[in-house]
Amino acid sequence: MPAPPLRLGFCMTGSFCTFQRAFEQMERCVAAGYEVLPVFSFNASTLDTRFGKAADHLARARLISGHEPILTIQDAEPLGPKNMTDLMLVCPCTGNTLAKLANSITDTPVTMAVKSHLRQEKPVILCLATNDALRGSAKNIGLLLNQKNCYFVPFGQDDAAKKPSSLVADFSCIPQALDAARRGQQMQPVLI
Repeated sequence: MPAPPLRLGFCMTGSFCTFQRAFEQMERCVAAGYEVLPVFSFNASTLDTRFGKAADHLARARLISGHEPILTIQDAEPLGPKNMTDLMLVCPCTGNTLAKLANSITDTPVTMAVKSHLRQEKPVILCLATNDALRGSAKNIGLLLNQKNCYFVPFGQDDAAKKPSSLVADFSCIPQALDAARRGQQMQPVLI
């Protein structure tokens, strides 16, 4: 009998300009055999932006994953106690969510999903997309780089001339970052 697929919590937060890349990676994870369980922050699930309508993003996640997205703190809480995920990916991970995770603030479905998942000592992988990474968010990156079971998709400056404080992960590295995290390793190099 074949092994069951790995269960991946795929959390999306409000870096709307990176949603297209995030959805491409969600499709890639499904194609690689992961069972994907989408989780949306309140902003990601409710705000219409120039990058698309919230309802369309939810529908796309539903179509790709075959699962109803988790949209409430109450629905995210059982993920850990019920052992519903093997890996948790936050993609994209905004500076706001990064700060909450670094300081154990649990006030969105995504932060609750991560907290609940970590209860089982399982890996969380962060795919950064934040304009203040080399300013206000720098200390939070440092804290999370040092936290047990927390890993990063390799990241670098996306536009050093126009946005010198901005960092964005290389979304194409997500499969390798997930594999490394499963082995308890940080994919290297972290800075690209």
